[in-house]
Amino acid sequence: MHSFAPEIILITILGLVVFSDAMANRFKIPSVFLLLIGSYTIYTYVPMAVPIDLKHYFDAIILFCIPLIFMGDALHLHFADIKKYGWDIFYLAVIAVALSITVGASMYYFGVFEGLTLGAYVSLFAINMATDAVSVQSILSRFTGISHHIKVLIEGESLGNDATAVIAFFFIGLPWMMSGEIDAGHAAMDALRVFVVSLGIGIAVGFAFYMLMKLFSDKRGEFFAFIIEAYLAYVVAEEMHVSGILTLITAIIATKAWIDMDIKAHEEEVSRKTKSFLHQFRLGGIKATTNERLEYIYEMAKEFGYIAAVMIFFVLAEMVSVEKLWQYKTEILIMFGITTFIRAASMAKFAFFGHKTKAIQPVGKEGWFILTFSGMKGALSIILVHMIPASFEYKEFFEVVTTGVVMMSIFVYGTVLWSYFTFFKKEEEKKLFTH
Repeated sequence: MHSFAPEIILITILGLVVFSDAMANRFKIPSVFLLLIGSYTIYTYVPMAVPIDLKHYFDAIILFCIPLIFMGDALHLHFADIKKYGWDIFYLAVIAVALSITVGASMYYFGVFEGLTLGAYVSLFAINMATDAVSVQSILSRFTGISHHIKVLIEGESLGNDATAVIAFFFIGLPWMMSGEIDAGHAAMDALRVFVVSLGIGIAVGFAFYMLMKLFSDKRGEFFAFIIEAYLAYVVAEEMHVSGILTLITAIIATKAWIDMDIKAHEEEVSRKTKSFLHQFRLGGIKATTNERLEYIYEMAKEFGYIAAVMIFFVLAEMVSVEKLWQYKTEILIMFGITTFIRAASMAKFAFFGHKTKAIQPVGKEGWFILTFSGMKGALSIILVHMIPASFEYKEFFEVVTTGVVMMSIFVYGTVLWSYFTFFKKEEEKKLFTH
């Protein structure tokens, strides 16, 4: 008799996505709430709807989902916004994350979590400082009234923050945690090497696919090209022992940046006049795609990202144990409180001190509030905590605390933002992340 497990799990995932979107539209609530609750409910009480041992295939599921999740986020960034708000994004993606992990790790000297080494603190905070764009876009996608600057910061942070957290975890925190010691100079140089090489590979892959997309002109082919690019960039980087996530983010952003330049040049009719070598080298007169086709690509990438997120949520449901969450409730609340305080402090740079630095543009108190509560955790935190070797004696602690923080960040941060835009800042219902 044939096994229809793959078909059943596909029906379950797509059905949950469709149902969540429909209920979210009807009752005006964030779809991510329904996706998370629905995943746990189905996995726990309707096991026949999930006939595959997700825990056994966890690694394969992760490798399948990562490119889809990050591809959609990367496509949202425009080259013009990166140029204009580059320092802002760099602060959020690198400096703020590094400072946050450092401040979090300093809790070691206060003995907040008994038994953990300093390296374990670094790993724990690297895992729990990674944000999730799928969740925040689900919360904010219906509302307007937010400045373009803040939208770009939310989108840019969700990508750069994750890449920095991954490098900090794999090349500093995890080795330090497992061995009990670390050569600070060597670790810093290794992290820098990973950062530079990942950027280089990403730019090269991005340019190759940008040129490739000039050979065809249909939206489906272009969308599939972006998917192939994301997977290829990730696999190549991981095989070279650098950051696959940073590489695929760089590749997609690079391809999109060159496409944006082509479209802008065509609109301004610059392509007929310019004779620069770089313009001719990249065949600037031939557009890789159009704004109309990009709209289709954005929508499809978003839907694929949601499907990948649901698969991660099903794995999260497998990890959730109400008894364990209750057992570690104090540690979860402490971790959630510390990470929230650190995030609020790091975002204060934009609200209260941005005017003192020309490179950083201020966003005001409302912007600080939105940025603080847009730091929801999600898929990447679950991925990273799973990567901890089973031999680590505190792995259960890491898994339960991280799971609890992820769930609290989604429901608490999400409810705060949704309530603010629903009851205190009522605006005409529109799309926040539009292009």
